[in-house]
Amino acid sequence: MEDFAEYILNEKDYIQKMIIAYYMSEKTGIYFDKSIVLRVEIARMFMNYASLDVDQNKVLTAMLLCNCKKIDNVQKFDKIKTYAKEGAEYLATLGFDKDFCKICEGVNRYSELKNRKKESDILEVVDQFTGLILTREERDAFSDDSALVILKERNLKNVTNRYLLDFILFIRAMENVHIRDNVDVPVIRKLAYLTEREPNTKSLIAKLGNRYSIEIDRLIQSEIKRQAEQLLYSQKTVNDNNDTSTDNQKTNRIEKTIESAQDVQKKIMTAHRYTRKLNKHNSNRALFSPEVANRVINHDTSYRFD
Repeated sequence: MEDFAEYILNEKDYIQKMIIAYYMSEKTGIYFDKSIVLRVEIARMFMNYASLDVDQNKVLTAMLLCNCKKIDNVQKFDKIKTYAKEGAEYLATLGFDKDFCKICEGVNRYSELKNRKKESDILEVVDQFTGLILTREERDAFSDDSALVILKERNLKNVTNRYLLDFILFIRAMENVHIRDNVDVPVIRKLAYLTEREPNTKSLIAKLGNRYSIEIDRLIQSEIKRQAEQLLYSQKTVNDNNDTSTDNQKTNRIEKTIESAQDVQKKIMTAHRYTRKLNKHNSNRALFSPEVANRVINHDTSYRFD
């Protein structure tokens, strides 16, 4: 008889995974709310956009469950420091292996794990960013830009997160991806809005599964293609300006390139990865000025960042 770990890991459809986790929370009382649904969707979008070399099924399952022992009370700081470890221990009783539990425990740094799993860095950056862009009782939601500043200049400033810069580039790219409702809205803003406005977790999962996840995938692929084509066009312009070939020679070369392009999508993704590497190389100049960082970080607040 399969245990819970096998059951949810064997389910490859991530919407169905959410439903499984939702009903488990109803039965056991583990922490599972609308913010978890948003975290999983942002993690999925990030991995798809950045083509990360990880087991997406495992990461999404970990994102669903890593906060299982979290409590929604910022006053109980001792519990905040221990919920990730307690959650990992609980997940072990459900049949999850040591590797998976270690990934989940690494959602924050309180356990001071050595040899952190790379998947934990995805959980960490998504978990913290999502918490910042949602409204809480003690504060308003941060804008995407302000949340990125807090991530880079405060929350993760003194630690090494493998995917921080990739994640920042991803969020910036999503500013160009708009969902059309009554007006065009950037996709991350729309998802945060849905999370806060839907009446309950179950209705948010249904809305995501019935409409938004498919549309988001299509829009992200269009943005990846746009970026790659922009890069290829820029390179072609430079090459053409330096090319002394005759028009016939140029035409023949272009035709041969087209004929050899048997896998267009693969070439687009290759160009997209190259674009991201270029952007990542220049990320310190492109992110935000010291003035912007100081304004956000030194904003007068009475709450703790998380």
